[in-house]
Amino acid sequence: MTEQILKELREQQGLRSCIIRSVTVFTKRSFVKIVLVTDTVFTGKDKTLAERILGRYVPSYFTFEVDVIKLTPDCKMVEKKIDEIISVKSKSVYCTLSAGDITVEKTVGGFSYKIAVAPSLNADGLCNTVNSELKKSFCGEFSGELVSSGRDLSDLEVEETPDEIEFETPVRTFSIRDFTHFEGDKIQKSAIYLADLNMVSGEDIVVCGTIEDIRERKYTSKRGTERSFFNFALNDGSATAYVTYFPRVKSEEKIRELKVGDSIVCTGVNEEYNGGLRYTVKTIDYGKTPEGFEPEKRASKPVPLNYHNVFPQPYVDIEQTDLFTGKTVPECLKGKTFVVFDLETTGLMCSPVGGNMDRIIEIGAFKVIDGQIKESFTTFINPEKRLSEEIINLTGITQEMVADAPVFADVMPDFYKFCYGSILVGHNIAGFDYKFVEHYCAQCGYNLERKIIDTIPLSQELLFLSNYKLNTVADKFNITFNHHRAIDDALTTAKIFIELIRMKKSLPKC
Repeated sequence: MTEQILKELREQQGLRSCIIRSVTVFTKRSFVKIVLVTDTVFTGKDKTLAERILGRYVPSYFTFEVDVIKLTPDCKMVEKKIDEIISVKSKSVYCTLSAGDITVEKTVGGFSYKIAVAPSLNADGLCNTVNSELKKSFCGEFSGELVSSGRDLSDLEVEETPDEIEFETPVRTFSIRDFTHFEGDKIQKSAIYLADLNMVSGEDIVVCGTIEDIRERKYTSKRGTERSFFNFALNDGSATAYVTYFPRVKSEEKIRELKVGDSIVCTGVNEEYNGGLRYTVKTIDYGKTPEGFEPEKRASKPVPLNYHNVFPQPYVDIEQTDLFTGKTVPECLKGKTFVVFDLETTGLMCSPVGGNMDRIIEIGAFKVIDGQIKESFTTFINPEKRLSEEIINLTGITQEMVADAPVFADVMPDFYKFCYGSILVGHNIAGFDYKFVEHYCAQCGYNLERKIIDTIPLSQELLFLSNYKLNTVADKFNITFNHHRAIDDALTTAKIFIELIRMKKSLPKC
């Protein structure tokens, strides 16, 4: 069926070499999201026709959405992708590759490549595997050839790289106090932390918390009648989360009796909704968190043994040396490591309640060791959603720039490793950036230590300026940069941080 669908799609001029990158089915919402990738310019008419074609294959009881992404790869992009594919699919070949062993050439309608492999290695079928994986990411045809590297592996000693430590972050629970029935018929004895409500589950999940907010909203049912549903903001001491309840008609008046300050127990499911998570309540009862409840610390995955997708790079700046500037490193910076970072995101929503957390699209970070900037860490992140025109105009980051980037689950373990054991620094880090990395690290099972220094209050303490925006503070220290790009903002913040500590001659509490 896939070949038939592609044949019909490729009859459109702008989709003549398109591929289907992904088909995501949200069964709970009867919704399908389809992502197409094309390497040619497409029009709105092409997309409309694609929707009509795909609509014939999507079951009538599903709604669907089609995204079309234009991606024109070059030889370097294909070479990098082949390297990544081999690293996963054929480790024996990958560990013997050297620079220049993969060569790529552009052809009419696609790419051809050669992989230099040692004669003693059995690499049968490698090109077929690489071709298959390339077609998942890029349009066009691919042909590959294995050539002899002439490399003798008889004396090669391969150092065993230890596997990453397997670890599954346990879900924390607490005992429910003073449980009484409200509308359910089952006694619930324990609930999971709202802070751990970050997994999709087809089975019932029980949560318990105090109502901080209630919103009654309206929707139109499938029968065309207007119905009420409720959003509750619950807090259990570990986090605040929104839960959604679609009550039965006979229960609506009863639910309206609930008020802010009541402690309730909800039984329901956590499901994907609009690209995020939504907890949908089935039944509500009364119940409280334990007396004097203090949430236990979340267990964290161990630090990854290796970098896998984003690799730090050395940073050298001759201006940092005392020889040319005459500036000395403050004693309070010596023997300490800081990671100064900045993010670009799809929006300003930095709280995960209601499943509306915005996505990170770029991380820029610099490691300051003994008062000098020593390493950089930078990557785009594929948000798996369309960027708004506002964000594209603000940051200069386009859909094409993030389309082939790793997703957050492939980036945050590397970022956690880069940050481990360091004090985190940023401009408005407490109110924005830290919330994002804390959330997305937690999604991957990593618990960031909250040791942070925010350069905004530090600037307010030491400088007298009209405002304390990053560009204003940078102007004070004659630092020029490309604003609204994470890597540039992070480097500027790192330089500002060092200058502020020179002025203060001590570190703020963190």
